[in-house]
Amino acid sequence: MPKKARPAGDGKEQGPVPKQVKVEAACGPSSPLNFDSPSGLFESFISPIKTETFFKEFWEQKPLLIQRDDPALATYYQSLFRLSDLKSLCSWGIYYGRDVNVCRCVHGKKKVLNKDGRVHFLQLRQDFDQKRATIQFHQPQRFKDELWRIQEKLECYFGSLVGSNVYITPAGAQGLPPHYDDVEVFILQLEGEKHWRLYQPTVPLAREYSVEAEDRIGRPTHEFTLKPGDLLYFPRGTIHQADTPEGLAHSTHVTISTYQSSSWGDFLLDTISGLVFDTAKADVALRAGIPRQLLLQAESIAVATRLSGFLRMLADRLEGTKELPSADMKKDFAMNRLPPYYMGDRAKLVAPGGQLPGLDSTVRLQFRDHVVLTVGPYQDPSDETRGEMVYVYHSLRNRRDTHMMGNETESYGLRFPLSYMDALKQIWNSSAISVKDLKLTTDEEKQNLVISWPYVLTDVHRRTASYSMSQKVTKAIFRPVYLIQCGRKGTAPINVNLTVITWCSLEEITSLKSLTGSRKILNNN
Repeated sequence: MPKKARPAGDGKEQGPVPKQVKVEAACGPSSPLNFDSPSGLFESFISPIKTETFFKEFWEQKPLLIQRDDPALATYYQSLFRLSDLKSLCSWGIYYGRDVNVCRCVHGKKKVLNKDGRVHFLQLRQDFDQKRATIQFHQPQRFKDELWRIQEKLECYFGSLVGSNVYITPAGAQGLPPHYDDVEVFILQLEGEKHWRLYQPTVPLAREYSVEAEDRIGRPTHEFTLKPGDLLYFPRGTIHQADTPEGLAHSTHVTISTYQSSSWGDFLLDTISGLVFDTAKADVALRAGIPRQLLLQAESIAVATRLSGFLRMLADRLEGTKELPSADMKKDFAMNRLPPYYMGDRAKLVAPGGQLPGLDSTVRLQFRDHVVLTVGPYQDPSDETRGEMVYVYHSLRNRRDTHMMGNETESYGLRFPLSYMDALKQIWNSSAISVKDLKLTTDEEKQNLVISWPYVLTDVHRRTASYSMSQKVTKAIFRPVYLIQCGRKGTAPINVNLTVITWCSLEEITSLKSLTGSRKILNNN
């Protein structure tokens, strides 16, 4: 599933982002899935197949069909999305192209039947019934709580964005021609039945979407019919097509997909620029100018030889690199993924509150799966010097209603000097850690590190005379306004938004901590 919304054929992407729509049943079925942990969720998601078996025999290799005769699971799947949900969704304001595509497969080609502007349910139902059109609903996790719950856990499990599309196809119809995708695909059959045909990939582990002519793809390698409660997996590049059999009710399935642009090649492209930058700082050979008129030459053998030598130099440096620089992948994942699944008042999730941690406190991350650490370049605007910093990105303030729609423009997190990396790893890797045990030089650095975490990223135990590890954890919810940059002597981090920049001295922070109502001061605009 693309990080940015894929162009929607003839539809025009328009209209405001729809308000949050509640289309949940008043009392839905209990979930058969295990939401205790990301790994527990995935294990129950592909049950009865074991996780180890799945990754050893199927992942990125071949399709997996799981047919289940389980009425309770079928009922749960049906609750994820129904044809009847479209009526309430249309009443709240959804738009052709952005939220919905209407299409048919005609003579092996996709025909888009989108109108302009807002979707009206009666028109949508007319196209569905009379034109036998397939309704494709983009990113239903924006509206359906249980899909949000599933996909948020899957994003934690894979460490990659997880999108979804719902396809509703009338009897005797097919919405899309044979094609392959650039994502790993999980199909959940929700309503009715769907007849599937899979074919040998022409481009294994494809990096882009492509339609294939039926006379060029050969005979199916797999052919079967999915029923409610069934699950299908196939790797990116797998050619596939599906239709709803004649004489039956409509079919509804949801495609849950992940691992777009998440290959070793993508990761190498993401890290190589930072690696070249670091190596050039240390080796004058990479700072030397290219030969005169090199860009005008057609012959490249000598240049290729020289470049191969540089690549060997980079490889040697890479083997001794403790922290890999990341240009975009980690930040992109953090800023585009779903926020934590949270059914209470979300305002409380990011509101100020709790107690300030001190040296005698024990702290832990509440949402470790929603935090990423990375090393990246930083240029000081005051003196134009460049260096490296540790960036800590989180997704607590991400908007569910724009997930996978290409709307995210802000990233949220903190920035620290490289000298803070070991201490940050201690917090990230520990179930709980004492502030005084952090690997920083001074007590002041230790305390300023832990008070810089925003929102509910940390829980705090305050040590008392009757302290015990069984004491209830008090949430430390801080919402400082400024991004405090690190790197200069006498400064400390406190930030929130990577687009807002100011400076604060250790003395100023110390005075803030000593004042009554310091949380109010830290949150003062």
